[in-house]
Amino acid sequence: MTVTVDPADGERYVCAHTSMDITQKVIPCFDQPDIKSTFSLSVTAPSHWTVLANGFLEGRTSGEGGDTWTFATTPPFSSYLFTLVGGPWVSVTWDEPYAPAPGGTLPFGWHARASQERELHRDADELRRITSACFQHYTTVFEPEYPYADYQQVFAPGLNWGAMEFPGCVVFRDQALTQGTPTELEREWMASTIAHEMAHMWFGDLVTMKWWEDSWLNESFADFMGYDVAGVAAGYTDAWTSAAITRKPGGYRADRRRSTHPIAEDTDKIVDVDTAFANFDSITYAKGNAALAQLGHWLGEKDFLAGVNHHLTSHAFGNADLADFLDSLDSATDLDVRSWAGAWLRSTGFDTLVVTRDASGDGPSVPVLTREGSRPHRLTVSAYD
Repeated sequence: MTVTVDPADGERYVCAHTSMDITQKVIPCFDQPDIKSTFSLSVTAPSHWTVLANGFLEGRTSGEGGDTWTFATTPPFSSYLFTLVGGPWVSVTWDEPYAPAPGGTLPFGWHARASQERELHRDADELRRITSACFQHYTTVFEPEYPYADYQQVFAPGLNWGAMEFPGCVVFRDQALTQGTPTELEREWMASTIAHEMAHMWFGDLVTMKWWEDSWLNESFADFMGYDVAGVAAGYTDAWTSAAITRKPGGYRADRRRSTHPIAEDTDKIVDVDTAFANFDSITYAKGNAALAQLGHWLGEKDFLAGVNHHLTSHAFGNADLADFLDSLDSATDLDVRSWAGAWLRSTGFDTLVVTRDASGDGPSVPVLTREGSRPHRLTVSAYD
């Protein structure tokens, strides 16, 4: 738990950012993903503060020591996904149409430090548009209903990562709310990050890996969905181009080094939590993202989503590993998913696709595509004159 004093106005912010192996610094727990629990919370804080947490706010009462915020008991989730943030946040809130929710809507909000009020209101319309578009997309393509009672997003100080997928209360590093006018690339990055963290509400939070060696799958899947949904739902149609230019080169560089490792490392090589976390790198994000994108192309969107939904419904509010995920995909296709996983996820390095021209015929020369490697690929080839 951190206390941050904003140098701009002297206001304090309290953030209980938990993740992976540090949750025991905030709450007493067995800090492992395969033990899930519900969380009930009440917080007494200064009256001018807003308090946000995983659960839905049931009530707020005033007292001599400040206001007491009472949150509803959450659905079960892993202890490392607990969060609590409090401070004099400035907020933009709305109710998002969602028929399965009580009353047909869900509470949504964006929150930032008081000194970032100008920036929040500058970007509020676009942040809301992206959030709504992504939410409507996910609740259409994923079969399980959205698992939580609201959806809050906070630009918070003291976060060591770009963002973190706390159920119902996603936290972003506060620098993501830029002081100057965001560039188009920064807006695109924000859209893909919003989509990334929202994907985790189902893949990572509703269904969580059994243990840390499969934590790569959460991030690879969310990174893939982040770029994809930023394009198909949020309107940033160059998202995959940006991923190819800014994301994938880091994966290629990491894969050329002696320190490279498989996307899905063998369990016996993950000797402790620190080793698992050391593998959170460009292999996990960039290469894992690209591999799952190829898996989607190889299976076809219909079968890929059918397998993902089988996984989500079969293990809802529980835990699963890579083998479970492959079982779900296998149930949706006649293709050999396990051989694909062995070739793509359990190996290092990459194949090369080479284009040559065959001029041996009487007509115009014909482009010939050759694979240097052994992995199965499915791709679209376009020619431009």
